Amino acid sequence: MERTAALERLENNLKGFLYKTDESYIKNLLHLGKSRIEAERLAVWDWPHGVGLYGIYKQYLYTTDPSILDYLERWYDSRIDFGLPEKTVNTVAPLLTLAFLYEARPKEIYRTIMLEWADWILDGMDRTREDGLQHRHAELENQGELWDDTLFMTVLFLAKAAVLFDNATYRDEAVYQVLLHLHYLCDTNTGLFYHAWSYERNDNFAKALWGRGNAWITMFIPEFLEILSCDEPFAKFLTTTLVRQLESLAGYQDESGLWHTLIDDPTSYLEASGSAGFCCGFYKAIGQGLLGKEYLPVAQKALAAIIERVDAEGRLTDVSYGTNVGLTLDHYRTIRLEPMQYGQGLAMLALMESMIEEQELW
Repeated sequence: MERTAALERLENNLKGFLYKTDESYIKNLLHLGKSRIEAERLAVWDWPHGVGLYGIYKQYLYTTDPSILDYLERWYDSRIDFGLPEKTVNTVAPLLTLAFLYEARPKEIYRTIMLEWADWILDGMDRTREDGLQHRHAELENQGELWDDTLFMTVLFLAKAAVLFDNATYRDEAVYQVLLHLHYLCDTNTGLFYHAWSYERNDNFAKALWGRGNAWITMFIPEFLEILSCDEPFAKFLTTTLVRQLESLAGYQDESGLWHTLIDDPTSYLEASGSAGFCCGFYKAIGQGLLGKEYLPVAQKALAAIIERVDAEGRLTDVSYGTNVGLTLDHYRTIRLEPMQYGQGLAMLALMESMIEEQELW
Protein backbone atom coordinates (compact mmCIF):
# COMPACT_ATOMS: atom_id res chain seq x y z
CA MET A 1 0.00 0.00 0.00
CA GLU A 2 2.80 2.43 0.84
CA ARG A 3 4.43 1.81 -2.53
CA THR A 4 1.13 2.28 -4.38
CA ALA A 5 0.41 5.54 -2.56
CA ALA A 6 3.94 6.84 -3.17
CA LEU A 7 3.68 5.88 -6.84
CA GLU A 8 0.43 7.78 -7.23
CA ARG A 9 1.94 10.91 -5.68
CA LEU A 10 5.03 10.64 -7.87
CA GLU A 11 2.95 10.16 -11.02
CA ASN A 12 0.83 13.24 -10.29
CA ASN A 13 3.92 15.32 -9.55
CA LEU A 14 5.74 14.18 -12.67
CA LYS A 15 2.82 14.76 -15.00
CA GLY A 16 2.46 18.25 -13.59
CA PHE A 17 6.17 18.97 -13.97
CA LEU A 18 6.31 17.74 -17.54
CA TYR A 19 3.84 20.43 -18.60
CA LYS A 20 5.29 23.15 -16.35
CA THR A 21 7.60 25.94 -17.53
CA ASP A 22 10.43 26.51 -15.06
CA GLU A 23 10.85 30.29 -15.01
CA SER A 24 13.94 30.20 -12.78
CA TYR A 25 15.69 27.93 -15.28
CA ILE A 26 14.68 30.23 -18.12
CA LYS A 27 16.16 33.23 -16.30
CA ASN A 28 19.40 31.34 -15.76
CA LEU A 29 19.61 30.47 -19.45
CA LEU A 30 18.90 34.08 -20.44
CA HIS A 31 21.83 35.18 -18.27
CA LEU A 32 23.99 32.72 -20.21
CA GLY A 33 23.04 34.41 -23.47
CA LYS A 34 20.30 32.10 -24.73
CA SER A 35 17.42 33.65 -26.65
CA ARG A 36 14.03 33.70 -24.94
CA ILE A 37 12.55 31.09 -27.29
CA GLU A 38 15.55 28.78 -26.93
CA ALA A 39 15.44 29.11 -23.14
CA GLU A 40 11.72 28.28 -23.13
CA ARG A 41 12.31 25.21 -25.29
CA LEU A 42 15.11 23.97 -23.03
CA ALA A 43 12.89 24.52 -19.99
CA VAL A 44 10.36 22.02 -21.30
CA TRP A 45 12.62 19.49 -23.09
CA ASP A 46 15.80 18.44 -21.31
CA TRP A 47 17.28 15.54 -19.37
CA PRO A 48 14.98 15.77 -16.29
CA HIS A 49 12.03 15.41 -18.67
CA GLY A 50 13.73 12.43 -20.31
CA VAL A 51 14.16 10.65 -16.97
CA GLY A 52 10.57 11.39 -15.93
CA LEU A 53 9.11 10.27 -19.25
CA TYR A 54 10.95 6.98 -19.06
CA GLY A 55 9.52 6.38 -15.60
CA ILE A 56 6.02 6.98 -16.96
CA TYR A 57 6.71 4.61 -19.87
CA LYS A 58 7.79 1.93 -17.39
CA GLN A 59 4.39 2.35 -15.76
CA TYR A 60 2.84 1.50 -19.12
CA LEU A 61 4.97 -1.65 -19.35
CA TYR A 62 3.61 -2.74 -15.98
CA THR A 63 -0.04 -1.81 -16.48
CA THR A 64 -0.45 -1.83 -20.31
CA ASP A 65 -2.90 1.03 -19.74
CA PRO A 66 -3.32 2.78 -23.14
CA SER A 67 -4.14 6.09 -21.42
CA ILE A 68 -0.44 6.30 -20.49
CA LEU A 69 0.47 6.16 -24.18
CA ASP A 70 -2.22 8.79 -24.81
CA TYR A 71 -0.50 11.05 -22.28
CA LEU A 72 2.94 10.49 -23.79
CA GLU A 73 1.65 11.10 -27.29
CA ARG A 74 0.01 14.39 -26.26
CA TRP A 75 3.19 15.48 -24.51
CA TYR A 76 5.48 14.80 -27.46
CA ASP A 77 3.09 16.30 -30.00
CA SER A 78 2.77 19.50 -27.98
CA ARG A 79 6.54 19.83 -27.59
CA ILE A 80 7.18 19.16 -31.25
CA ASP A 81 4.60 21.82 -32.18
CA PHE A 82 6.32 24.27 -29.81
CA GLY A 83 9.73 23.51 -31.30
CA LEU A 84 12.59 21.39 -29.99
CA PRO A 85 15.63 22.95 -28.33
CA GLU A 86 19.24 22.92 -29.46
CA LYS A 87 20.81 19.50 -29.64
CA THR A 88 23.03 18.65 -26.67
CA VAL A 89 23.99 15.48 -24.84
CA ASN A 90 21.17 16.13 -22.35
CA THR A 91 18.40 17.15 -24.75
CA VAL A 92 18.76 13.76 -26.45
CA ALA A 93 17.35 12.10 -23.30
CA PRO A 94 13.60 12.51 -24.08
CA LEU A 95 14.11 10.67 -27.38
CA LEU A 96 14.54 7.35 -25.58
CA THR A 97 10.89 7.22 -24.55
CA LEU A 98 9.87 8.64 -27.93
CA ALA A 99 11.52 5.62 -29.56
CA PHE A 100 9.44 3.24 -27.45
CA LEU A 101 6.30 5.31 -28.08
CA TYR A 102 7.01 5.15 -31.83
CA GLU A 103 6.86 1.36 -31.73
CA ALA A 104 3.33 1.55 -30.31
CA ARG A 105 2.11 4.75 -31.99
CA PRO A 106 4.19 5.25 -35.15
CA LYS A 107 4.19 8.73 -36.69
CA GLU A 108 6.38 9.93 -39.50
CA ILE A 109 7.33 13.09 -37.57
CA TYR A 110 8.68 10.92 -34.71
CA ARG A 111 10.76 8.91 -37.17
CA THR A 112 12.10 12.05 -38.85
CA ILE A 113 13.15 13.62 -35.55
CA MET A 114 14.83 10.48 -34.23
CA LEU A 115 16.81 9.92 -37.43
CA GLU A 116 17.86 13.58 -37.53
CA TRP A 117 19.11 13.50 -33.95
CA ALA A 118 20.77 10.09 -34.24
CA ASP A 119 22.65 11.29 -37.34
CA TRP A 120 23.65 14.42 -35.42
CA ILE A 121 25.11 12.25 -32.63
CA LEU A 122 27.27 10.57 -35.26
CA ASP A 123 28.28 13.59 -37.32
CA GLY A 124 27.51 16.80 -35.44
CA MET A 125 28.01 16.23 -31.72
CA ASP A 126 31.13 17.70 -30.11
CA ARG A 127 33.90 15.13 -29.72
CA THR A 128 36.84 14.63 -27.42
CA ARG A 129 40.11 13.04 -28.39
CA GLU A 130 39.65 9.36 -29.25
CA ASP A 131 36.25 10.35 -30.68
CA GLY A 132 34.38 10.38 -27.36
CA LEU A 133 31.04 12.14 -27.01
CA GLN A 134 31.84 15.39 -25.23
CA HIS A 135 29.41 16.17 -22.42
CA ARG A 136 28.44 19.64 -23.63
CA HIS A 137 25.10 20.71 -22.26
CA ALA A 138 23.05 23.91 -22.37
CA GLU A 139 25.12 25.68 -19.72
CA LEU A 140 28.70 24.43 -20.12
CA GLU A 141 30.87 23.32 -23.04
CA ASN A 142 32.94 20.86 -20.93
CA GLN A 143 35.73 20.76 -23.47
CA GLY A 144 37.35 17.34 -23.77
CA GLU A 145 35.26 15.77 -21.00
CA LEU A 146 33.61 12.35 -20.73
CA TRP A 147 30.87 12.03 -18.06
CA ASP A 148 28.95 9.10 -16.59
CA ASP A 149 25.72 10.87 -17.49
CA THR A 150 26.32 10.65 -21.25
CA LEU A 151 25.69 6.91 -21.36
CA PHE A 152 22.17 7.21 -20.00
CA MET A 153 21.29 10.53 -21.64
CA THR A 154 22.55 9.90 -25.17
CA VAL A 155 24.00 6.44 -25.79
CA LEU A 156 20.91 4.55 -24.62
CA PHE A 157 18.79 6.33 -27.23
CA LEU A 158 21.40 5.66 -29.92
CA ALA A 159 21.28 1.94 -29.06
CA LYS A 160 17.49 1.95 -29.30
CA ALA A 161 17.65 3.82 -32.61
CA ALA A 162 20.09 1.19 -33.92
CA VAL A 163 17.49 -1.50 -33.29
CA LEU A 164 14.50 0.56 -34.38
CA PHE A 165 16.02 1.54 -37.72
CA ASP A 166 18.26 -1.53 -38.19
CA ASN A 167 21.30 0.73 -38.42
CA ALA A 168 24.66 -0.94 -37.86
CA THR A 169 26.49 2.40 -37.76
CA TYR A 170 24.38 3.56 -34.81
CA ARG A 171 25.01 0.23 -33.11
CA ASP A 172 28.77 0.34 -33.57
CA GLU A 173 28.94 3.91 -32.30
CA ALA A 174 26.91 3.06 -29.21
CA VAL A 175 29.16 0.09 -28.43
CA TYR A 176 32.32 2.17 -28.92
CA GLN A 177 31.08 4.93 -26.60
CA VAL A 178 30.27 2.39 -23.88
CA LEU A 179 33.77 0.89 -24.09
CA LEU A 180 35.47 4.29 -24.12
CA HIS A 181 33.49 5.72 -21.20
CA LEU A 182 33.84 2.64 -19.00
CA HIS A 183 37.57 2.51 -19.73
CA TYR A 184 38.23 6.09 -18.60
CA LEU A 185 35.68 6.35 -15.79
CA CYS A 186 36.16 3.08 -13.90
CA ASP A 187 37.97 3.04 -10.56
CA THR A 188 39.62 -0.36 -10.73
CA ASN A 189 40.16 -0.42 -6.94
CA THR A 190 36.45 -0.46 -6.14
CA GLY A 191 34.62 -1.25 -9.36
CA LEU A 192 32.79 2.06 -8.95
CA PHE A 193 32.97 4.99 -11.38
CA TYR A 194 34.44 8.47 -11.29
CA HIS A 195 32.16 11.33 -12.31
CA ALA A 196 34.22 12.38 -15.33
CA TRP A 197 37.45 12.15 -17.29
CA SER A 198 39.28 15.15 -18.77
CA TYR A 199 41.47 14.82 -21.84
CA GLU A 200 42.62 18.39 -21.21
CA ARG A 201 43.73 17.66 -17.63
CA ASN A 202 44.52 13.98 -18.25
CA ASP A 203 42.80 13.01 -15.00
CA ASN A 204 39.47 12.23 -13.31
CA PHE A 205 39.23 15.67 -11.64
CA ALA A 206 38.66 15.07 -7.89
CA LYS A 207 38.32 11.30 -8.40
CA ALA A 208 34.83 11.62 -6.98
CA LEU A 209 32.90 8.36 -6.68
CA TRP A 210 29.72 10.39 -6.92
CA GLY A 211 26.45 8.65 -6.19
CA ARG A 212 24.15 9.90 -8.93
CA GLY A 213 26.89 9.61 -11.55
CA ASN A 214 27.38 5.97 -10.61
CA ALA A 215 23.62 5.46 -10.69
CA TRP A 216 23.43 6.46 -14.36
CA ILE A 217 25.76 3.54 -15.13
CA THR A 218 23.94 1.15 -12.77
CA MET A 219 20.72 1.80 -14.69
CA PHE A 220 22.34 2.09 -18.10
CA ILE A 221 24.04 -1.31 -18.37
CA PRO A 222 21.01 -3.60 -17.86
CA GLU A 223 18.85 -1.32 -20.03
CA PHE A 224 21.50 -1.38 -22.77
CA LEU A 225 21.77 -5.16 -22.62
CA GLU A 226 17.98 -5.44 -22.89
CA ILE A 227 17.74 -3.05 -25.82
CA LEU A 228 20.71 -4.09 -27.94
CA SER A 229 21.71 -7.62 -28.87
CA CYS A 230 25.39 -7.85 -27.95
CA ASP A 231 27.89 -10.52 -28.90
CA GLU A 232 28.92 -12.82 -26.08
CA PRO A 233 32.31 -11.25 -25.18
CA PHE A 234 30.87 -7.72 -25.02
CA ALA A 235 27.79 -8.85 -23.09
CA LYS A 236 30.08 -10.67 -20.66
CA PHE A 237 32.21 -7.55 -20.24
CA LEU A 238 29.16 -5.41 -19.47
CA THR A 239 27.71 -8.00 -17.10
CA THR A 240 30.90 -8.46 -15.11
CA THR A 241 31.38 -4.68 -14.96
CA LEU A 242 27.87 -4.21 -13.61
CA VAL A 243 28.11 -7.08 -11.13
CA ARG A 244 31.36 -5.77 -9.70
CA GLN A 245 29.84 -2.31 -9.28
CA LEU A 246 26.72 -3.73 -7.60
CA GLU A 247 28.73 -5.95 -5.27
CA SER A 248 30.78 -2.95 -4.27
CA LEU A 249 27.69 -0.79 -3.79
CA ALA A 250 26.12 -3.39 -1.52
CA GLY A 251 29.08 -2.98 0.85
CA TYR A 252 28.64 0.79 0.99
CA GLN A 253 24.87 0.87 1.62
CA ASP A 254 23.95 2.76 4.79
CA GLU A 255 21.67 1.24 7.44
CA SER A 256 19.01 3.71 6.27
CA GLY A 257 18.91 1.98 2.89
CA LEU A 258 20.46 4.98 1.10
CA TRP A 259 23.98 5.66 -0.13
CA HIS A 260 26.15 8.70 0.56
CA THR A 261 26.53 11.30 -2.17
CA LEU A 262 30.24 10.36 -2.20
CA ILE A 263 29.74 6.63 -2.01
CA ASP A 264 32.95 5.85 -0.13
CA ASP A 265 32.76 8.86 2.22
CA PRO A 266 30.43 8.33 5.20
CA THR A 267 30.94 11.96 6.24
CA SER A 268 29.13 13.12 3.09
CA TYR A 269 25.34 13.32 3.28
CA LEU A 270 22.94 10.51 2.37
CA GLU A 271 21.39 11.20 -1.03
CA ALA A 272 18.14 9.84 -2.42
CA SER A 273 18.24 10.34 -6.20
CA GLY A 274 21.41 8.31 -6.73
CA SER A 275 20.05 5.74 -4.28
CA ALA A 276 16.86 5.48 -6.36
CA GLY A 277 19.00 4.80 -9.42
CA PHE A 278 20.88 2.08 -7.54
CA CYS A 279 17.59 0.58 -6.36
CA CYS A 280 16.35 0.50 -9.95
CA GLY A 281 19.58 -1.08 -11.20
CA PHE A 282 19.66 -3.75 -8.49
CA TYR A 283 16.09 -4.80 -9.25
CA LYS A 284 16.68 -4.89 -13.00
CA ALA A 285 19.96 -6.81 -12.74
CA ILE A 286 18.36 -9.39 -10.44
CA GLY A 287 15.31 -9.66 -12.72
CA GLN A 288 17.54 -10.24 -15.76
CA GLY A 289 19.50 -12.93 -13.94
CA LEU A 290 22.69 -10.86 -14.07
CA LEU A 291 22.89 -10.70 -10.27
CA GLY A 292 21.93 -13.31 -7.67
CA LYS A 293 18.73 -13.08 -5.65
CA GLU A 294 20.78 -12.88 -2.47
CA TYR A 295 21.09 -9.16 -3.29
CA LEU A 296 17.32 -8.65 -3.24
CA PRO A 297 17.40 -7.39 0.40
CA VAL A 298 19.73 -4.58 -0.74
CA ALA A 299 17.18 -3.50 -3.36
CA GLN A 300 14.26 -3.85 -0.95
CA LYS A 301 16.00 -1.83 1.75
CA ALA A 302 16.74 0.92 -0.76
CA LEU A 303 13.15 0.83 -2.00
CA ALA A 304 11.78 1.29 1.53
CA ALA A 305 14.06 4.30 2.02
CA ILE A 306 12.93 5.85 -1.26
CA ILE A 307 9.23 5.37 -0.46
CA GLU A 308 9.79 6.94 2.96
CA ARG A 309 11.20 10.04 1.27
CA VAL A 310 8.35 10.67 -1.18
CA ASP A 311 6.54 13.56 0.47
CA ALA A 312 2.86 14.55 0.33
CA GLU A 313 3.53 16.64 -2.80
CA GLY A 314 4.99 13.65 -4.62
CA ARG A 315 8.54 15.03 -4.38
CA LEU A 316 11.59 12.97 -3.49
CA THR A 317 13.43 14.61 -0.61
CA ASP A 318 17.17 14.47 0.16
CA VAL A 319 18.10 15.04 -3.49
CA SER A 320 21.32 16.81 -4.45
CA TYR A 321 20.93 19.80 -6.76
CA GLY A 322 22.25 19.72 -10.34
CA THR A 323 25.95 18.86 -10.12
CA ASN A 324 28.68 19.71 -12.59
CA VAL A 325 32.10 18.10 -12.25
CA GLY A 326 34.09 19.28 -9.24
CA LEU A 327 37.81 19.75 -8.76
CA THR A 328 37.55 18.91 -5.06
CA LEU A 329 35.53 16.40 -3.05
CA ASP A 330 34.12 19.30 -1.05
CA HIS A 331 32.40 20.44 -4.22
CA TYR A 332 30.15 17.37 -3.91
CA ARG A 333 29.81 17.55 -0.12
CA THR A 334 28.49 21.10 -0.30
CA ILE A 335 25.95 20.73 -3.12
CA ARG A 336 22.65 21.68 -1.53
CA LEU A 337 19.81 19.24 -1.00
CA GLU A 338 16.61 20.27 -2.74
CA PRO A 339 13.62 18.40 -4.25
CA MET A 340 14.27 18.25 -8.00
CA GLN A 341 12.26 16.96 -10.93
CA TYR A 342 14.83 14.30 -11.76
CA GLY A 343 14.48 13.05 -8.18
CA GLN A 344 10.85 12.27 -8.87
CA GLY A 345 11.83 10.66 -12.17
CA LEU A 346 14.45 8.41 -10.59
CA ALA A 347 12.09 7.47 -7.75
CA MET A 348 9.44 6.58 -10.35
CA LEU A 349 11.93 4.37 -12.17
CA ALA A 350 12.89 2.63 -8.92
CA LEU A 351 9.30 1.94 -7.91
CA MET A 352 8.24 0.79 -11.36
CA GLU A 353 11.27 -1.47 -11.80
CA SER A 354 10.59 -3.05 -8.41
CA MET A 355 7.03 -3.82 -9.49
CA ILE A 356 8.01 -5.10 -12.92
CA GLU A 357 10.76 -7.37 -11.62
CA GLU A 358 8.79 -8.64 -8.61
CA GLN A 359 6.04 -9.60 -11.03
CA GLU A 360 8.60 -11.76 -12.85
CA LEU A 361 10.37 -13.09 -9.75
CA TRP A 362 7.25 -14.37 -7.99
